[in-house]
Amino acid sequence: MASQYDGTDIQYYELKDFTFQNGATLPSVRLAYRELNPTGQKTALIPTCFHGRINNTLNFTNGVLRDHRVIVVALLGNGESASPSNTPNFPSHLDYRDCVRAQFKLVTEHLKINSLDVMVGFSMGGQATYHWLALYPQMIHNAVIICSAAKTSLHNYQFLEGPKHALLNSVDYNNSSFQSQGTLPIRGLHAFGQAYSAWLTSAEWFEERLFEKLGYKTLNDWATVVGEKSYESWHPDDLLVMLGMWQRSDLGVVLGSDRSLSLEDALRTLTSRVLLMPCQTDQYFKWEANEKEVSHLPKGELAVIPSIWGHLAGGGPSQTDNEWMDRRIAKFLHDRI
Repeated sequence: MASQYDGTDIQYYELKDFTFQNGATLPSVRLAYRELNPTGQKTALIPTCFHGRINNTLNFTNGVLRDHRVIVVALLGNGESASPSNTPNFPSHLDYRDCVRAQFKLVTEHLKINSLDVMVGFSMGGQATYHWLALYPQMIHNAVIICSAAKTSLHNYQFLEGPKHALLNSVDYNNSSFQSQGTLPIRGLHAFGQAYSAWLTSAEWFEERLFEKLGYKTLNDWATVVGEKSYESWHPDDLLVMLGMWQRSDLGVVLGSDRSLSLEDALRTLTSRVLLMPCQTDQYFKWEANEKEVSHLPKGELAVIPSIWGHLAGGGPSQTDNEWMDRRIAKFLHDRI
């Protein structure tokens, strides 16, 4: 379901005197976004994921969202929107509420959109979608949350500690030339990617050698490209600030006032129609967690992606999974009529 567009047309919206959840205020914070099919009568918002850029985000514009005006927006911290790499004094502690409040201003004040027919979020984009549902419940009629969760599990949190510390403890990340001259710590980025790489898919995916289906002759070829080279263009502090936001995600904290709500109580407050689409072999966000979540959502549905592509099942590389998701999202949106 690759986009029919040509990889250009990223735009930027500047927010003046933006205050973050941690209390820091910056005079200028920009959001990177792109509109696809801008004349569409229905509207869809798609936030990027971890390690995601606007133009490699699965957008469904050749399928179920072909008639929608689709806005793909980069999360704060991803290097396209405001991030440690491009914004002086950017806070080291980022919160999904920062992303959502900035996106809300983009959608309502700049794009003049009063409501969204559907919001689709994969992975961190799915967590951002959950936060949208909590903060602006009247804005979103339908939400599709793919390979994600309302709260980051302890297991997910700990898995992320591995690549994080591989980067933090690398020789070149701690070298003064990186800190003073702005050179990228390539060895640290490679270590981050290698520590991350085994978690992307599933044990079954590796045993069936599906990396060969992507054009890699050996496992080492795949690990070198996906686990090392794909991180060489990333600023390490962008990766770290986004990773921290992912680790802290908890919908109960967002909806609590003096104290956090339980996750179950938080989910019960969400009024939009929600389709949860986990993958049955995802090692990050287990499908069983979504099964529990959907039991507390007033208008929730669960559709488990039958795939051995693990977390990547929701991200676009498997055409079979893309087509399955497209059909299931179409059914979800059609059933509301």
